[in-house]
Amino acid sequence: MSIHMNKNRVTPVTLQKMKGKTPIVALTAYEKPMAELIDLHVDMIIVGDSVGMVVYGQDSTLGVTLEMMINHGLAVARGAAHACVIIDMPFGSYQESPQQAFRHASQVLIRTGAQAVKLEGGAEMLDTTRFLTQRGIPVMPHIGLMPQHVNQLGGFKTQARDATAIEALVRLAKDFEQAGAFSILIEGTSELAARTVTAEVSIPVIGIGASPACDGQVLVTEDILGLFSDYTPKFAKRYIDLSSLITHACAEYAREVRTAEFPTAEHCFGLSQTTKITAD
Repeated sequence: MSIHMNKNRVTPVTLQKMKGKTPIVALTAYEKPMAELIDLHVDMIIVGDSVGMVVYGQDSTLGVTLEMMINHGLAVARGAAHACVIIDMPFGSYQESPQQAFRHASQVLIRTGAQAVKLEGGAEMLDTTRFLTQRGIPVMPHIGLMPQHVNQLGGFKTQARDATAIEALVRLAKDFEQAGAFSILIEGTSELAARTVTAEVSIPVIGIGASPACDGQVLVTEDILGLFSDYTPKFAKRYIDLSSLITHACAEYAREVRTAEFPTAEHCFGLSQTTKITAD
């Protein structure tokens, strides 16, 4: 296993020190080439279980396996020399017990070289978070809208809209901080809820569809590049439409092959570039 070791790498401790000082930039990645491209521009790379939808075309994240996350996590860790790499624990790999969570999370870190894991859940995950952090595994809880709970939530619906729900979310965030979490990801809540959580805890809060007041922001890289069109959430901003550029390039390639414009002598071995090549 070849993992970049860099004394300047962003770590969970580095991220904690950025709270209230420097906005934290995060994106997702699922493979080495993308990790290499975004590495120097971000503080955090999340290897999300969104890989199931973005890469594998699944309807939700529930079909993602531990082995899938390890394989993609290893690829990303090989391409990231600067950013803190955080890997999602997939559905069913950590909910049974703190012991199960430790067995699987430790394998994730050992086999990938990543720096931390992320897990979804509410109060039922507090003991697990404490169990992991006490044993040397940095944990980022994911609260608010939790994609792994889509069946229970009845779909992707905005969370924490009223005062009671906001109060409960703040209490949960504080409990996770007390349990040893180094950071919290908050998704799909009312803006006020995310803003209040950020103000009430002393660890970094990373938002996605949350609030500008969060300590950092994360988006799915394919969304900002225009590479995933099955579903575009309201909170995502497209910075470029690579899909159209790729489609154009492929169309040009196909046209040149069919008209014998490609390949030419310069693309062949052992031929002079002045040699005329004709198709049979």
